[in-house]
Amino acid sequence: MVEYVLLVAGLAVLVLGAEWVVRGGSAIAARLGVSPLLVGLTVVSLGTSLPELAIGIDSALNDAGPLAVGNVAGTNIVNILLILGLSAAMVPLALRPQTIRIDLPVMVGSALLLWVLAANGTLSRLDGLILLVVAIVYTATVIRLEISGTPDPVMESEAVEEVPQIGSMWVRSLQLVAGLAVIIVGADWLVDGAVTVAGDLGVSEAVIGLTVVAIGTSAPELVTTIVSTIRGNRDLAIGNLIGSSTYNIAFILGATALVRPLEVTSELVRIDLPLMAAATLLCVPVFVTGRKVTRVEGGLFVALYVAYLVWVVVART
Repeated sequence: MVEYVLLVAGLAVLVLGAEWVVRGGSAIAARLGVSPLLVGLTVVSLGTSLPELAIGIDSALNDAGPLAVGNVAGTNIVNILLILGLSAAMVPLALRPQTIRIDLPVMVGSALLLWVLAANGTLSRLDGLILLVVAIVYTATVIRLEISGTPDPVMESEAVEEVPQIGSMWVRSLQLVAGLAVIIVGADWLVDGAVTVAGDLGVSEAVIGLTVVAIGTSAPELVTTIVSTIRGNRDLAIGNLIGSSTYNIAFILGATALVRPLEVTSELVRIDLPLMAAATLLCVPVFVTGRKVTRVEGGLFVALYVAYLVWVVVART
C-alpha cells in the first residue's frame, strides 16, 4: 500500500515542483531583462522537462534504466498524440514557420537517432554525449534565430502573458530553489513507488514508465497547453510542447546516460522507440500540409493515443 501512496504523492509533488520552477525562473529572467519569448523557449521548456530529468537520473542511480527510457518514450507519445491532439481538436492549430523549418526536423531526427543509439541494448556515456550535443546545438540555434529575427508581435504578447508577476527577487529565487528540491524528492518517491508497483503487478519497469509515469510527468505540458488554448494564446505553448519532445530525448536522456549507462530492453527497442519515432514522423505530413493541425487531425491523434494506451494496458500487463 505504501508504494502506491509514494507513486501518487511523487507525481503530485513533481507537478508542483515544476510549476514553482517555471514561475520562479520566468520571473527572475524577466527581472534581469531577458526577452519574454526567450524565457518561454528556454526556462519554461526546460522547467517543464525537469520531472523527466529527475526521474531519469534517479532511475539510473537505482539501476532502473528501462524506466527512464520508457518514461521519455511514453512522455513524447503523450505530448504529440494526446496533448497536441487535444489542443487541435479544441481549436485548429496554426503553426509558426520556425516550428516546421527547425523544431519539427530536429524532433524527428532526435527520435530516430535515439532508436539507432539504443539498438544495441544500452545507452552508453558516448551515446549520452552525442544526444547532449544535439540539445546544445538546437538550443543555440533557437536562441540565435530569436535574437536575430524580427519579433512577432503576437508571439511577444503571448510570451508576456506566460511570465508571472515579478515580485521580490528573494521570493522568486526561493521559489526556484524550493521547486528544484521538491522535484528531486518527488522523483525519488515516484521511482521507488513505480519500481515496487511494477514488481507487485508483474509488469516491467518500462511499461510503468510508458503509462503512469509518462502521463504524470506530462501534466505540466498538458495543463499549460489546455489553459493557453482556452485563453486563445497557444503558439508559444505549442512551440514549447514540440521543443520539450526534443529536450526529453536529447537533453534528458543525454544527461542521464552521462551519469550512468542505461539499459534498454528489447521490447523498448522493438516496440516503444519505433512507435515514438512513428508518432513524430506522423507530424510531418500533418504539419506541412496547410501548415496547421485541423480538428479532424487532432481528433485522430487523440484516438491513436487512446488505442495505444489500451494496447499497452491489455497486451503488456
